[in-house]
Amino acid sequence: MLQNHIRNIAIIAHVDHGKTTLVDEMLKQSGTFRSNQQVDERVMDSNDLERERGITILSKNTSITYNDVKVNIVDTPGHADFGGEVERIMKMVDGVLLLVDAKEGPMPQTKFVLKKALEEGLKPVVVINKIDRPEARCSEVIDMVLDLFIDLGADDRQLDFPVIYASAKEGYAKNNEEDENVDMIPLFDMILKEVPAPEGILEDGLQLRISSIDYDKYVGRIGIGKVTRGSIQRNQEVTLCLTDGTFKKFRINKLFTFSGLGKVEVEEAEFGEIVSICGYDNINIGETVCSMDKIEALPFIEIDKPTLSMNFIVNNSPFAGKEGKFVTSRQIKDRLEKELLSNVALQVEDTHFADSFKVSGRGELHLSILIETMRREGYEFSVSRPEVIMRTIDGARHEPMEEVTIEVPEEYVGVVIETLGTRKGEMTNMIPNSNGTTRLEFNVPARGLIGYRSQFMTDTRGNGILNHVFAGYIPYTGELSSRSRGSIVAFEPGTAVTYGLFNAQGRGTLFATPGLEIYEGMIVGENARAGDILVNVCKRKQLTNVRASGSDDSMKLVPVSDMSLEQALEFIAEDELVEVTPESIRLRKKILDKNLRAKAGR
Repeated sequence: MLQNHIRNIAIIAHVDHGKTTLVDEMLKQSGTFRSNQQVDERVMDSNDLERERGITILSKNTSITYNDVKVNIVDTPGHADFGGEVERIMKMVDGVLLLVDAKEGPMPQTKFVLKKALEEGLKPVVVINKIDRPEARCSEVIDMVLDLFIDLGADDRQLDFPVIYASAKEGYAKNNEEDENVDMIPLFDMILKEVPAPEGILEDGLQLRISSIDYDKYVGRIGIGKVTRGSIQRNQEVTLCLTDGTFKKFRINKLFTFSGLGKVEVEEAEFGEIVSICGYDNINIGETVCSMDKIEALPFIEIDKPTLSMNFIVNNSPFAGKEGKFVTSRQIKDRLEKELLSNVALQVEDTHFADSFKVSGRGELHLSILIETMRREGYEFSVSRPEVIMRTIDGARHEPMEEVTIEVPEEYVGVVIETLGTRKGEMTNMIPNSNGTTRLEFNVPARGLIGYRSQFMTDTRGNGILNHVFAGYIPYTGELSSRSRGSIVAFEPGTAVTYGLFNAQGRGTLFATPGLEIYEGMIVGENARAGDILVNVCKRKQLTNVRASGSDDSMKLVPVSDMSLEQALEFIAEDELVEVTPESIRLRKKILDKNLRAKAGR
């Protein structure tokens, strides 16, 4: 039996190819909003961090109605670090819209998300987006997409994919390039025609797999998933098949479906519908809700394992507790365990030390988003340098490898190839573009990319584009050269003053400004040479009656650029930490006392 009045789709693409903008336009043109309603741009990016960075971090559900057919839409993250969101969403939909930039073509994350869709047997509808760009090259991009499908082992049904041309920003879609630019109706028609309706048996017992988790302070934990069999009613007694093989009975207190940007409470939902349920506070992703008379668990959602880890440590600097609200190990552990409930790609382990927790994720961005979220909630802690997670395969040591795609002007090609060569990178492709840039493709050990982004921006004078995606494990490639420059470390506590900073700035690049509170062991700059150097940036000029001509002229300091959290994590060495508080991001040595540090280094 088919539910012809329902379609379930996910929108997948590389980061910044226009997924959320397309959803905005679909919502507007389907009549979801009132004509006089004020709607924010990128309305699906509801999280502050998502709006600031212009990326989607959490997958979100919405729905539109077109020609009496309800289309449930899931907006997914484009960045591979949030791939855990994409993997579980594929179980909830019957088709995908694959967005590809009309200029850039398929990028690493396009390959990542498409691979997940093809593995689930979904048939994609390819949307060539941003066709209004002057550099758009639609026919070339379609050929590149076809090559990508073939590389990923798509079957004949998937290779016969429909194509639609769109500009989400301008609000139109069309079946052929030469058609008139009108509205999004051709895209809506294509979805109804190409995305299969959900199939199932209504009279059979209920089966619903939890694919996402939400939380509401009034009703508690909310499980989100697609009803794959039967129907579900409010107040129904059901059995929950837990991931450990046990069962738990509970009652469905509330039942919601999605409508526009909100939820609508309903009494009943049939198979094919995406619903939210409340009633059991410990419900988890991957668990199956079944009717009492027919208990059959669906296979657990397999999520790729983390590739990067770092330690979250209770802050023990002299400034500990001054700026944060939550500073103890118990509070940090409780917050990390709460994150595990919805962040399926994350892992948290205890270490040998009571004040330290090993947190593993899919990449630097995945972990830095968690750190940034926690500091905004009032948490204060320190984090160590990211480390890749090694695996033993067939008795040999293997490490994660990243597939790197770089687009740079021709004059910077040499320095990029040379630098990645020293980081054990292996170039696999080099494609000159018509606009004077060159596209380079590399396989690089994940270790080699830690700390590379800031160097890349310097090498290319900010003109390069760098993207990378996890591409599997390779045999361990040997030791990598560490950071070539040392740190400028303060050895006296106090307040930084212009006189002390002026004397120190000749040694390298400073991070500190006049008036900044300093403690011993705090990193105040990057040394121009290898090895650390100790300075006193709190040193004041001795005021005597003796004056020399010109010596009292105003001292000029080189402007300091604020270091972001990602830059700080990339900068630190193995013996250093990033101190994170709601108000500050500081760099420091693990051992603050210079004498103890010297003794430990022997």
